[in-house]
Amino acid sequence: MATDTLKSGASAGGLRRLLLDNGALTALIVLLIAMSALSGDFLTTDNLLNVGVQAAVTAILAFGVTFVIVSAGIDLSVGSVAALSATVLAWSATSHGVPVLIAVLLAVVTGIAAGLVNGFLIAYGKLPPFIATLAMLSVARGLSLVISEGSPIAFPDSVSHLGDTLGGWLPVPVLVMVVMGLLAAFVLGRTYIGRSMYAIGGNEEAARLSGLRVKKQKLAIYALSGVFAAVAGVVLAARLSSAQPQAADGYELDAIAAVVIGGASLAGGTGKASGTLIGALILAVLRNGLNLLNVSAFWQQVVIGVVIALAVLLDTLRRKAGATPVTGASQGGKRRQTATYGLAAVVTVAIVGATSFLHNGSSSTTNPKVGLSLSTLNNPFFVQIRSGAQAEAKRLGLDLTVTDAQNDASQQANQLQNFTSSSLGAIIVNPVDSDAASNSVKAADKAKIPVIAVDRGVNNANTDALVASDNVAGGELAAKTIGEKLGGNGKIVILQGQAGTSAARERAQGFAQGLKAYPGIQVVAQQPADFDRTKGLDVMSNLLQAHPDVQGVIAANDEMALGAIKALGSKAGTSVSVVGFDGTPDGLNEVKDGTLYASVAQQPSQLGKIAVDNALKALQGRKVEETIKVPVKVVTKENVAGFTG
Repeated sequence: MATDTLKSGASAGGLRRLLLDNGALTALIVLLIAMSALSGDFLTTDNLLNVGVQAAVTAILAFGVTFVIVSAGIDLSVGSVAALSATVLAWSATSHGVPVLIAVLLAVVTGIAAGLVNGFLIAYGKLPPFIATLAMLSVARGLSLVISEGSPIAFPDSVSHLGDTLGGWLPVPVLVMVVMGLLAAFVLGRTYIGRSMYAIGGNEEAARLSGLRVKKQKLAIYALSGVFAAVAGVVLAARLSSAQPQAADGYELDAIAAVVIGGASLAGGTGKASGTLIGALILAVLRNGLNLLNVSAFWQQVVIGVVIALAVLLDTLRRKAGATPVTGASQGGKRRQTATYGLAAVVTVAIVGATSFLHNGSSSTTNPKVGLSLSTLNNPFFVQIRSGAQAEAKRLGLDLTVTDAQNDASQQANQLQNFTSSSLGAIIVNPVDSDAASNSVKAADKAKIPVIAVDRGVNNANTDALVASDNVAGGELAAKTIGEKLGGNGKIVILQGQAGTSAARERAQGFAQGLKAYPGIQVVAQQPADFDRTKGLDVMSNLLQAHPDVQGVIAANDEMALGAIKALGSKAGTSVSVVGFDGTPDGLNEVKDGTLYASVAQQPSQLGKIAVDNALKALQGRKVEETIKVPVKVVTKENVAGFTG
């Protein structure tokens, strides 16, 4: 009887252990079954390959992060390093004529260099991995913006094939993901450095005392993470046919989530490549399935957050079940950390002080000063506003300061506050959100600083002038254009802008009003793609699985339209008509080629120019009109040659 009881207990314990150790795989299987049951369009060959493509970049990044987490570290910089590596490749190959093979090597070397810097700061500088890689996140993203000047750079055709398919059906990104996964598994399971990762993660001090050169191993570990980040950046840019300086923004969080969901312990010492792949697939399946089910983007965030929280909970249960010891830092280690933080604080203060001194020393210009706060520079439309404003400021002899809020209303509020407290004569603001900017504009008004709003107005606050196109009228024109093109009948999808922004709301309002005149037009799906080309590509790819017979697409900006065109492939401009918004250079090139049927052009350079003109009038005390409307224009292949922008 006792023997039977022991066997029963062992069996139950074994099952419990099995479920704990393979929880990610179990979750993926359950998720596949659930999505297949909820959507008949999910479990198809095309859609599953689509899931693989969408998982590819996250998975490749996550394989590199697996090395770091297994060794009890963290790497927050992989998304930025991916963008920087791709930018270096495109910049060197297209702008400087470097042979493509050498440009690819430069991209990989860029990733290695970033990883080595991370490893050096952590191993020899004694910085916590969180701090060191957080710094690299900022540095790499900044260098990417500097090199590209804030604009996408076309990718070489020979490298762009990485975003294509083999045999017309097998996506190259999936192949690259598999190859990198096998490489990661080999490194972890069959090499000396792989065994070193587990040893360092299990007990770094014991690894050092056993003769392992921990510092050198950490350099190699973070360098490997940089290599995988570089490959991920190249794959992502190849899918989009361009290197975008803000690409992979936030992907580091997805990569870490994939590793943890896949069973790796944040305490170090455990983790494997197969688990990481499963974690990446879980995230991709979730996003793909929720898109197919037309679930709100807000709820998608909630669901993914819950999954990550459950994964961490599972990690905790697994460690308790395995009685894995978790040692704390020694007193000496704490003292060294405190000294490191103190040194970092001293260095930061010194750099800030030196920078302030240099700025003060170079601020002797007598030119009138104007500040321009743009909602984002990760969009050619706003880059053109900046170009028009800078050209006019130079012509008028103004000292123009331009800031990028990166679509963050809180960050823009800080920038406007800085403008208000500086010696600026006037402020030009392109609000991230018309409501969120009101308090900052009120503060500027109280300080007697004229404020000019450009492209979007500011609610509940007084501005001296609004220089803008009519987003609602533009949305109506887009709806009219697609309605006439389809003869008043057909199925269309709408790609919406970033939820909560004024432009997204107003353009959506215009789409809805314009489509009322065409009752035969059926909107089969509306999904936000955040004004982003990558998300436009992914969302459109997902929607095509549920609605393969769609005949038209309205996108709230050209970037999303370009992503939709990439997803549509040969259908774009033939069986499916796509209408964009903004009239950006990339969009107009696609109009010329016929893949983009039309773009509602706002003449952004003119918006920037007129805003600067009125800012100068306001700071000189001259009268300005409350509203200056720059007319929008529907640009098609017939009239694109005569459009000057």
